[in-house]
Amino acid sequence: MKQLFKTYRFSLLLLAAIVGGALLGWGMGEDAAKLKPLGDLFLNLMFTVVIPLVFFSISSAIASMGSAKRFGRILGSMLGVFLFTGIITAVVTMAAVKVFDPSEGVKIKLVKPEETGEAVSIADQITATLTVPDFMELFSRSNMLALIVFSVLVGLAASMAGEKGRPFSVFLQAGSEVMMKLVKIIMYYAPIGLGAYFAALIGEFGPTLIGSYLKAVLFYYPLAILYFVVFFTLYAMLANGKKGVSLFWRNMLQPSITSVATCSSAASIPVNLDASKKMGVPDDISETTIPLGATLHKDGSVMGGVLKITFLFGVFDMNFSGFNTYLLVGLTAILVGMVMGAIPQGGMIGEMLILSLFGFPPEALPVIAAISTIIDPPATLLNATGDNVASMMTARLVEGKRWVTENVIKQSA
Repeated sequence: MKQLFKTYRFSLLLLAAIVGGALLGWGMGEDAAKLKPLGDLFLNLMFTVVIPLVFFSISSAIASMGSAKRFGRILGSMLGVFLFTGIITAVVTMAAVKVFDPSEGVKIKLVKPEETGEAVSIADQITATLTVPDFMELFSRSNMLALIVFSVLVGLAASMAGEKGRPFSVFLQAGSEVMMKLVKIIMYYAPIGLGAYFAALIGEFGPTLIGSYLKAVLFYYPLAILYFVVFFTLYAMLANGKKGVSLFWRNMLQPSITSVATCSSAASIPVNLDASKKMGVPDDISETTIPLGATLHKDGSVMGGVLKITFLFGVFDMNFSGFNTYLLVGLTAILVGMVMGAIPQGGMIGEMLILSLFGFPPEALPVIAAISTIIDPPATLLNATGDNVASMMTARLVEGKRWVTENVIKQSA
């Protein structure tokens, strides 16, 4: 029990701050708006650090990758599996939203900035989203995707430079470490900032906010459990038929318990490595897929991304329908799960990406940040345990039937 409390203490502290802020806002009523500057302080700090954090984290991760031929094949297959499961997760979640809309009846009427400018073509929109005409424009959170593309290219260039680029790669890694510490310092203030912001929200919107979060919980928890049981079974079957299903579930108890108990994909890496080897996954595949999967493969975060976006659609009374909307929501959720997961406090950074891409105001950040705290346990379960079945699918792509007939038989012997 002590270990469980130690693991969840910061999440519990944030939750306590949100509840305390809600009670304070309930008692103060409209006067709680006086506390909003304390919340704005936290938002401003987070939005300030997001640009260097994204750049250093992504570019350093790319720069540190090797270039051996087999490693390249493993990496390509692994990323394909990550993208495939991310797409499935996004589609399943959006389909569930159409059946049980967690944003229906939300009455938190924040003001979304008006869109300005003339209509442009799809090609121009893509170009403007992925690139900027001037280097200095990368330092704006409104150009987050362009910054991500630039960061990936810088990381690739540093990796291709080999020994000559090593000092620059070391600089990128040092920058990433410094940004980690900076985010950690800012997060010490998070309970005060989020508590103050929720006091202001409850003072203005009352109990409708709490009821809205209950709907989000009733949506996410059953869907996460269903996805865990049904789709992970299907993935294991794709990897190795009925034998794969048996191997997967026979070795999933410890990784499942560890992921929920620690609420950390990184902390689950050792038990995931052990489980994947027992499943017959070759060492070089498991030792690549599991560690990278802990940061890049987060089906639970993809599911949470769709939930947060649709929740904000309800907040701003926007229509969640149409192919273009589904495509943008799905791609954003996958980006949040695959790319932003590589960043410390990636959940918060992913939420800022959502705000930037859809044009939501900064005030919407605490609204969806609370959702992250509430759904953290089942989201981590999907994020961490999904790496095991992903390693099995990667092994099938890299080794083909040879993995099925040799490695699994050897592990079962």
